[in-house]
Amino acid sequence: MRLVFFGTPTFAVPSLQRLINEPDFEVLAVVTQPDRRRGRGSDLIPSPVKQLALAAGIPVWQPDRVKKDPETLDRLRATQADAFVVVAYGQLLSAEMLAMPRLGCINGHGSILPAYRGAAPIQRCLQAGDRLTGIVTMLMDEGMDTGPMLLRGDTPINLLDNAQSLAERLAAIAADLLPPTLHGLADGSLQPQAQPAGATHAPPIKKEEWAIDWSHSALAIHNQVRAMIPNGHSQLRGNGLKLLETAPLGAAFWSQLPESFGSLAAQWENLQAQWQAIAGPPGTIVGILKGWGPVVRTGQDYLLLRQLVPAGKRPQAGWDFANGLHLQPGECLGPDA
Repeated sequence: MRLVFFGTPTFAVPSLQRLINEPDFEVLAVVTQPDRRRGRGSDLIPSPVKQLALAAGIPVWQPDRVKKDPETLDRLRATQADAFVVVAYGQLLSAEMLAMPRLGCINGHGSILPAYRGAAPIQRCLQAGDRLTGIVTMLMDEGMDTGPMLLRGDTPINLLDNAQSLAERLAAIAADLLPPTLHGLADGSLQPQAQPAGATHAPPIKKEEWAIDWSHSALAIHNQVRAMIPNGHSQLRGNGLKLLETAPLGAAFWSQLPESFGSLAAQWENLQAQWQAIAGPPGTIVGILKGWGPVVRTGQDYLLLRQLVPAGKRPQAGWDFANGLHLQPGECLGPDA
């Protein structure tokens, strides 16, 4: 089966690697986003998908706007590909492109459609506190993730999952689903199914969504931190502070946390009584848990800060951060701290 692969970030790499490895498929070319300038030297950095394609000796095309690039459109047409496979490419395909391959254009989307159509399905499902997500392969149409569905693979969302860990699992699921999707379309054993009603949307993340509002509940803040990793931020002593890993504490959460949190659960009643005695608004540090890190009062429940990045420094475990700054109960996080 002759394929053209469209993809850009690390999320798409396992899918491309799987198609390269499968003897039934020939990846004729890879279409990926143009190289971007990153880092202090502003060097042009190729996408992860481009790096894999070049290592495998596959031609790489990088149009700025694929729908408007005559050379790329001519190249795509000339491939006479059986299918285009699209995983996190970052641009929409035109009706002309969708009609080119014999079997159509197949997309691996990072949600259980019709939920979270759009650019940020992984972040949005974490932000919403969902307990289940997955990958759906679908035949693409001109809409935003509105095409008929083909195969689906699910994965539970654990309370300490974040956008990075969840993306790794979903990327592996996408890679597993693509070969049977393509084979099923080719032999007619797989029939596309229209998406049910009840669609929700996953718009791109905006920078203003990174700021932590401590008046929200511990669970809402935790969901924000893990969805926005590594960008969720607050302030302490007038300096910026990024939050990488947190954990909401309380009876509602013990069953969802790893066994290592059992020691905290056993002490919970005493700890809670101590923390309630510390005055201060949401954002107040009410205690420093030995070996764990600072605990912060929120609008509802308490939040453990497990890993942080002080301004200009490397990531630190919560306990090391507290020791390094000699944090004391009663100090407060927030934009006005």
